[in-house]
Amino acid sequence: MASDPVPYDGAVPSEPKLPFDPIERASAIWDRHIGESRSMRLATSIMRVQQLISSELDAALKPFGITFARYEVLQLISFSSAGRLPLSKIGERLMVHPTSVTNAMDRLESQGLVRRVADETDRRRTFAELTDEGERVLAQSTAAVMDIDFAVVGLDASQQDEAYELLRHVRQASGDFSD
Repeated sequence: MASDPVPYDGAVPSEPKLPFDPIERASAIWDRHIGESRSMRLATSIMRVQQLISSELDAALKPFGITFARYEVLQLISFSSAGRLPLSKIGERLMVHPTSVTNAMDRLESQGLVRRVADETDRRRTFAELTDEGERVLAQSTAAVMDIDFAVVGLDASQQDEAYELLRHVRQASGDFSD
């Protein structure tokens, strides 16, 4: 059972950690020693932004005793029209290995946030559904991540849309989905 949440303000440190952009500096060195740095600079920047966003989201979710990965499982189950999802669908929709789903489910179940329910028509299939406590934690944790705008700072709405579209092209070209 999760303890009462501590308000999270999503504050970003006011002083930068470094007086320069280390990725820009690495890019200049890369250009001199290896060649064109454009793709290295972008990939490194994406990885760093992922670290920053993950850190802020995990901090916002910590008071609820869940990680962002477990938050995604709870949210996905809540989106189901039947109020439950087969474990295989969870892995498919979140694009993770079945072992990751099992680990997340074990943790969420031990916290009393979800329950596994056997499929009465197919013994090979197991469903996941939210408990009342899971619904409560999901509602509160959703408010927390919404309060910090999913930790996407520094971009207005149109820039967020543009960044999404650009990264969507990368995901599609990598075979993440077909359109």
